[in-house]
Amino acid sequence: MPLEAPARQDNEQRTVDLLADPLLVATRLTEAGLSETHVLYERSGEFAVALGAAARITVTRTEITLVAGELHRTLPWQRTPLERIDELLAQLPFTGWRAYGWAGFEFAYAHAGLLDQVGEDPLLHLVIPTVEARLSEGSAVVTGTDPVLLAKVAALLAEPVAEPAYQPVPVELGEAGAEQYRTAVAGAIEEIRAGRLQKVILSRVVPVEQPVDLAGTYLVGRRRNTPARSFLLDLGGVRAAGFSPETVLEVDAHGRVTTQPLAGTRALTGSAEEDQRLEQDLLQDSKEIYEHAISVKVAHDELAELCRPGSVDVHGFMSVKKRGSAQHLASTVTGELPAGEGPWGAFAALFPAVTASGVPKRAAYETIARHESEPRGLYSGAVFRADSEGTLDAALVLRTVFQRAGRTWLRAGAGIIEQSDPDRELEETCEKLRSVSPHLVRGD
Repeated sequence: MPLEAPARQDNEQRTVDLLADPLLVATRLTEAGLSETHVLYERSGEFAVALGAAARITVTRTEITLVAGELHRTLPWQRTPLERIDELLAQLPFTGWRAYGWAGFEFAYAHAGLLDQVGEDPLLHLVIPTVEARLSEGSAVVTGTDPVLLAKVAALLAEPVAEPAYQPVPVELGEAGAEQYRTAVAGAIEEIRAGRLQKVILSRVVPVEQPVDLAGTYLVGRRRNTPARSFLLDLGGVRAAGFSPETVLEVDAHGRVTTQPLAGTRALTGSAEEDQRLEQDLLQDSKEIYEHAISVKVAHDELAELCRPGSVDVHGFMSVKKRGSAQHLASTVTGELPAGEGPWGAFAALFPAVTASGVPKRAAYETIARHESEPRGLYSGAVFRADSEGTLDAALVLRTVFQRAGRTWLRAGAGIIEQSDPDRELEETCEKLRSVSPHLVRGD
């Protein structure tokens, strides 16, 4: 039945000259207390900040709920929930909308029918912001349906911004859950040898006992990282700052789909000579090459099932990408969506990223649930941006600090195959955690 929506709302837009670095200004905007929720999402040097929620969609294990002003609608999870999201978004009372949100890892469990592994918390949370600011070098474009909030945002963006001073937060990476992690890796290796699966990514949690300033951490960490995407959010009870090494998927307005699997890791030490040695070691390590190759094959096959026949291709196979404290084997897989297929169908096909789950995915979900200490939540899920033109850009949530219900933590994983060594996999988690841990900023 058609959605009985309020009258269509048009956006107001302003352009503002920036007097400071867009990263610094965007971070300050999230701290200004102008709205209860915010999502900052960086792509290709543009920092988009979404404030407030003119409309909101949440997905749980049983239903999908839309709230847009006085309109409330709840739909049962009768088909794939992403199809229902597409239906609701298409009928929103906004012109030229852009949406921001997140999907937790356990969304994949529910999508696969493993409902006994899923709690009652939201699995996906999406908002159409009341006001959005898109900042690049020298200027910002502010768009929104609330003229009062838009004016406040524009005024703040035009102000000069001083560089803040921060105190670091020390974190011990090596000991938190280390023995449990080694045991979990050994158990997963046995499952792989028994033929249950080929690969699984197992993660461990590192608690942070000191208070952490997420905005300060994002600012410091972004300046010292080289992510594919970055984000800073407070949405649906989840707060996070992250430096994503890869995208789950990118869909452009013409239906071209791209995914960028990264698998295979060595540290970046800061010494050019040592980093080059480690890169060559990575490129010659049969374990890392196998781990990468099977991940790329899964991504290729997932797109081949969805995309136009003959359109799926692999580019830059086994190139090396440098991401903060680690370097990885990387490949790019592309395809073209057929007529009638939208970006959320591509998201359903590729989520969660094979590089954060395993091969095959369903068996990996079960191994993860058996061996990890707690549900993943946002870790290894996605933070995303979508729009009314059919584009969707989703960052894989790794290299991230999380906060929820008064708790702060880091989390990192490693790809486990038959040839894995528990001690080496533990060290790999430390290599990844060091993309975030040195940049944690003390909060109040």
